[in-house]
Amino acid sequence: MDTKHNISMRAEVQEFSGHLTTEDMSALMDLFLSGRKERTVRAYSADLVDFMKFIQVGAIQEAVLQFLTASHGQANALAYSYRSHLIDRGLQSATVNRRLSSLRSLVKLARTFGLIAWSLDVENVKVWQYRDTRGPGREGYRELLAGADTEREPMRSRDIAILHLLYDLALRRESVSLLNMDDVDVEGGVIAVSVKGLGEQEIRTLPDETCMVIERWIDARGSNPGPLFVNFDRAKKGDGRLSGTSIYRIVRGLGDKAGLAARPHGLRHAAITEALDLTGGDIRAVARFSGHRKIETLMIYDDNRHDIAGDVARLVASNAVRRSNVDDEMS
Repeated sequence: MDTKHNISMRAEVQEFSGHLTTEDMSALMDLFLSGRKERTVRAYSADLVDFMKFIQVGAIQEAVLQFLTASHGQANALAYSYRSHLIDRGLQSATVNRRLSSLRSLVKLARTFGLIAWSLDVENVKVWQYRDTRGPGREGYRELLAGADTEREPMRSRDIAILHLLYDLALRRESVSLLNMDDVDVEGGVIAVSVKGLGEQEIRTLPDETCMVIERWIDARGSNPGPLFVNFDRAKKGDGRLSGTSIYRIVRGLGDKAGLAARPHGLRHAAITEALDLTGGDIRAVARFSGHRKIETLMIYDDNRHDIAGDVARLVASNAVRRSNVDDEMS
């Protein structure tokens, strides 16, 4: 970007008089990205695209406009919800914190130009938040299914099918949300699932039980093309696709009904832990099942499954007691 154009944009932003527009946001975004390394520009752009998808708007400028025109409390509440959304997706702490940092940097620049008077106060996540890989367990999953079974149709069939995909295939909620009718072949017993980070689909085999509940949902939904899972919003926004955020709320609501702390990624955790148990700790097989590309991540699940740290702690403690008893007998 040349200096003359950069100065012109600065003047455009500084002359803002009280009513933000998407054009103001375009100028702000140009300033935000100018002078940075190409790799940094790509990272910031990807972060803002992800935020744009979270608040379900069609353009980055629109997302930034909606964010910056909110009040201090509303903007921080939105950022806090976004942080929870990122954690629930199972993203690494560094990724979550980088995306929050991108929002903070943008807010700081907007404040510097006098476009807003507030700051973003939502804190980063801690690494230890990713160490609990147990989820609600098999029994908790059954309780969620029992809760969904008491709902009225067609919600009952939809929510049961969603729970099965989250657990039986250990899918992420975004993958479930993105499913379309033409991704499912019930007769062939397969489903095409979007793979995180690859931008492509992977064919997965559907267990008989999963096929059955999906078929039941399709009977209730109808066979017309479009999203596999739809909402029941009377406003009928967009194509009616059930968002990842809505799936989170469904699972959390069923958990509240059952007296459990439940979330979609917790079901994925429970499924992966169960898979390790059933395969005797076959990391390679469970890596294919879960879609984890890093074996180190599955090692965390395996370690937690056995409580290796706890076992070692008990050995150390018991050895100290034995040594103390020996010393007492010798004295």
